[in-house]
Amino acid sequence: MKERRVDFWFLASILALLAAGFIIFISASMGLYARDGASFTHIISRQILFGFVFGGIGLIIMSQVHYRNLRRYAFYLFLASIFVSLFVFVPGIGFESGGARRWISIGSLSFQPSELLKIGFVIYLSAWLSGIKSKMHSFKYGIIPFVLLMGLVSAILLAEPDAGTLLVIGLSAGSMYIAAGANMKDILTLGVIACVFAAIVVAWKPYILDRVMTFANPLSDPQGSGFQVKQSLIAIGSGQVFGRGFGQSVQKFSYLPEPIGDSIFAVAGEEFGFVGSTTLLALFTTFLLLGLRIAKHAPDLFGGLLVVGIVILIVSQSLINIASMLGVFPLSGMPLIFVSHGGTALAVTLTSLGIVLNVSKYQRI
Repeated sequence: MKERRVDFWFLASILALLAAGFIIFISASMGLYARDGASFTHIISRQILFGFVFGGIGLIIMSQVHYRNLRRYAFYLFLASIFVSLFVFVPGIGFESGGARRWISIGSLSFQPSELLKIGFVIYLSAWLSGIKSKMHSFKYGIIPFVLLMGLVSAILLAEPDAGTLLVIGLSAGSMYIAAGANMKDILTLGVIACVFAAIVVAWKPYILDRVMTFANPLSDPQGSGFQVKQSLIAIGSGQVFGRGFGQSVQKFSYLPEPIGDSIFAVAGEEFGFVGSTTLLALFTTFLLLGLRIAKHAPDLFGGLLVVGIVILIVSQSLINIASMLGVFPLSGMPLIFVSHGGTALAVTLTSLGIVLNVSKYQRI
């Protein structure tokens, strides 16, 4: 394979999302500073250091490492990501917040190991699907092992619990299975299994059922479970066409929960209006299309599946977050990638995008 430069337009889409996200993040952080007295400098500096600096280094390194090397170590990378994820259940290392044990704390550094689990799973699934290409239509060698893999990931994430991440992984895994050559029978079978599993989880986990019921009728408890959606819609509606202007959000100062977390799109909608919101959506759409183009022209199935998995992970989580803030999807509690607070999560995202850029260097033109 002849090595070329990384895909310029895909890299440009990443940089555009980073720039737009950081502008929104700066403004949202002002609200947290004014409301809770949090150190504005501390918030921004951590995002720059752990997200932009570490993430940038990871992106550069992985864009230089040939993606085929990942196939050799895919199984061990997946095992390592599972092992790290289990640390959330270890007292003194994993810690609980908001009724969930999703974080690991090491000194002053805290992060969600599910970020590593997502990319570890995508790498292994890419290697596995490209290896069983001739057998993937077999129920015994295709669907059953796939369901067992998803079952393992589901058990870990639902124990935390983190249904949002599980949904994103499921969407990515399903997209990869289709991209690997699944026929209509395979898709329908997995679709039925996924629907049955989703129904069981919703009935089993009260907090998920509560979110679904709130989504169905957000006005049933406007000061309780429906509060975040209500305030988000007020913020977005207040932005109208062109927005109040940078730094001028009212909701972020007094009413909107998690203004630098999963509610940050509402801040963007209030300050930059319909025009700014649709521009952000256009950036994500461009990112998706350019990523899928790289996957289409990848030199082999493994590389193509890697790109599909990583790009769908990022875009599906982002669109679910935005849909939640618009009230057209149940609240997920997941951050908006490239925009929300979370330096380590951004670092993992950028590092994984280094893999996509490496695949782009070997595209079949």
